[in-house]
Amino acid sequence: MSLKTVGTAVTRTLWTKGNRTPPLARSPVNRLSTACRVFGGGKQDRENTKEQSCSSDSTRPSAGDVPPRPRAAAGGEKRPEEAVGAPGVTRVRRRSFTSTAAPVDQRSHLWARYNDMKRMVHELIPPGACNLLNSSTIYANNEVSLAGVDIYGFDYDYTLALYSNALNTMIYNTARSFLIEHFKYPEDIGKYDYIPNFAARGLHYDIQKGLLMKIDAFHYIQPGTVYRGLSAVPDDEVLQLYGGTYHVPLQQDSGFYGKGPKVKQFMDIFSIPEMTLLAVANDFFITNDIDYDPVHLFKDVSEAIGMVHLKGYMYKWVMQDLNKFILRGEETEAVLHRLVSHGKKLFLITNSPFSFVDKGMIHMVGKNWRDFFDVVIVQADKPHFFTDCIKPFRRLDGNGDLRWDKIKRLDKGEIYKQGNLFDFLRLTGWRGSKVLYFGDHLYSDLADLMLRHGWRTAAIVPELEHETKVVSTGRYALNLTWLQALTGLMERLQTSRDPDSKQVFQEWQKEREELRVMTKNFFNPQFGSIFRTCHNPTYFSRRLCRFSDVYMASLSCLLNYDLSYTFYPRRTPLQHEAPLWMDQLCTGCMKTPFLEEMSHIR
Repeated sequence: MSLKTVGTAVTRTLWTKGNRTPPLARSPVNRLSTACRVFGGGKQDRENTKEQSCSSDSTRPSAGDVPPRPRAAAGGEKRPEEAVGAPGVTRVRRRSFTSTAAPVDQRSHLWARYNDMKRMVHELIPPGACNLLNSSTIYANNEVSLAGVDIYGFDYDYTLALYSNALNTMIYNTARSFLIEHFKYPEDIGKYDYIPNFAARGLHYDIQKGLLMKIDAFHYIQPGTVYRGLSAVPDDEVLQLYGGTYHVPLQQDSGFYGKGPKVKQFMDIFSIPEMTLLAVANDFFITNDIDYDPVHLFKDVSEAIGMVHLKGYMYKWVMQDLNKFILRGEETEAVLHRLVSHGKKLFLITNSPFSFVDKGMIHMVGKNWRDFFDVVIVQADKPHFFTDCIKPFRRLDGNGDLRWDKIKRLDKGEIYKQGNLFDFLRLTGWRGSKVLYFGDHLYSDLADLMLRHGWRTAAIVPELEHETKVVSTGRYALNLTWLQALTGLMERLQTSRDPDSKQVFQEWQKEREELRVMTKNFFNPQFGSIFRTCHNPTYFSRRLCRFSDVYMASLSCLLNYDLSYTFYPRRTPLQHEAPLWMDQLCTGCMKTPFLEEMSHIR
């Protein structure tokens, strides 16, 4: 039984409970008892055990207390007339308060429903349900058939080459030194070491306020994920800073490429050291009560990080110790060999310089790595490569020096620099959905290719490996299932507004918030999952779904699939479709709990 089956079972039970008798006049245990008979698995002894455990409380009424539903008459007799609602609303019965169940005080009734649901959640999660996720899976946002893909394109950094976390530490340490030596920042900032698990990809940074935060797909800040320096900002203060709301207006938020006038989104893995250095520098000024301008700090940190890349420090570190910094190179070689052996054409478009790419590819693939690729383009200046049509291609000789001849075709075995996508399309004729391009940066690598040119796109998200391991743990599965069940319970029973009920709901709401914090901390204590903000997708997740047809933890995931394989996205219900989907976990089963009362509305 999978977690999906568990959701189906719990949902079916809530559906059963929610469509027979009004909340105050029915016994929750009778419905649960009915559900247990359904979930027994088909064996008589299991059914008996379930029924006995669900109805052991002697204070609960028996099934005979619930009035039977009217049945259709046999033969040709007409069905008894029923009260109907608005025109077009069929088979809607008016509520009948004829139950003979013994009255129960509302507080006890709510807690009985709570306990029944909690017991059901614990009983229905099977032992093997937590081992269903595989970090080597390719996940589909859009239907893609590899049989129709003839050309495969790749970025280099964090796509063909995956780097160890040691690289982030080196980038942070060097940029911190630049802050002190070049920008004359206080030397005591040097006492702050790199914090590996502090920041996460996809976060937003308010440049004027100096705040690092996580924003959801609807531009709302997730409470509890706003940091000034290394300290969390209380939710009340966040509301005060943003005018009484968690919403960040579109005009202030990051633009199409993640760079807005007041807020920037950090979208690539190379930005994690930058976020950490921003937090550390802010923390230093705040804890030492030194007046500073967050805008100047942001600019200086950005330049310091940029100097690490522009001055070639990162390239030197990697080339000096390839074994330390490059991970799983043999898997890259296996992917390229498999694609070429099946007659696929390959190309490489990267912003990195040729000497750096050449060293890395020789390490991973071998000296003849260029034989795998039909076109190789370095220092492409993405994302401008995809949008500008000005820069021409230039050819490099064997030593990496520029040649002056005009480029009339793109030849295999040659190395080209700069250029633009429009000339690339003209010279190769590689257009549309027969091209699949892999990259790690949703904006610089994938957005324009999907939206402007109709290429298929594949996002490399290394964080998936960690996140799928977390989701596969029993504790996470139990917490999440109970969180969903409790949310569904609160949604279904929210019509109870007497003082006792309000007190119960306050306790439930407090537990719900605690469960949310617990599920967040499984991933990252500061910011949680890069894909979720409580129940909503993150801003990063929204962009991932928008700009990538498929996504995966690493390029090696391709090795698990046949090259004629079709990736199908799972059809998940829209909110207005939820009542029709039994695999919705609790919250989707009764989106309109007062349908009968509202039937008179036209």
